[in-house]
Amino acid sequence: MASIALVPGSFDPVTLGHIDIIERAARHFDTLIVAVIRNPQKTASLFTLEERQELLGECLAHLPNIRIEFFKGLLVEFAKDHGASAIVKGLRAVSDFEYELQMAQMNQRLSGIDTFFVSTSPQYSFLSSSLVKEVARFGGDVSSMVPEVVQRRLGDRFSEDT
Repeated sequence: MASIALVPGSFDPVTLGHIDIIERAARHFDTLIVAVIRNPQKTASLFTLEERQELLGECLAHLPNIRIEFFKGLLVEFAKDHGASAIVKGLRAVSDFEYELQMAQMNQRLSGIDTFFVSTSPQYSFLSSSLVKEVARFGGDVSSMVPEVVQRRLGDRFSEDT
């Protein structure tokens, strides 16, 4: 039986930290679904779901076992609908773990699906999409934080605002 896992996130925008977690997780599962969700806590997205899917597709084209999809609703329902037996989450700090542990326990209780935690590589431990957007919005250099295609798209998006 093929192993299928999900890596959920808003990916607005995708960072090198996201890519690191996805690449590492892809080595352990037959299929890895990058599940792009509209985060209800983040009301104003910079990129549309379709733009995020396109950017992820370009950034992950080198991984043959990746599928990129977006969804609304409960992650565990999406996981069951796609035959996933695992959820993969990247952890940057202890504060991430506290929240993610509760989510993992709830998801396991609701569906029996296990969550695997992958620690972020140290060079990406400070990265978040929110911080990248803030730096890019004010013209800062994000070249060491995001793939080149994302850097260009951020530059285009924020030059439209001026």
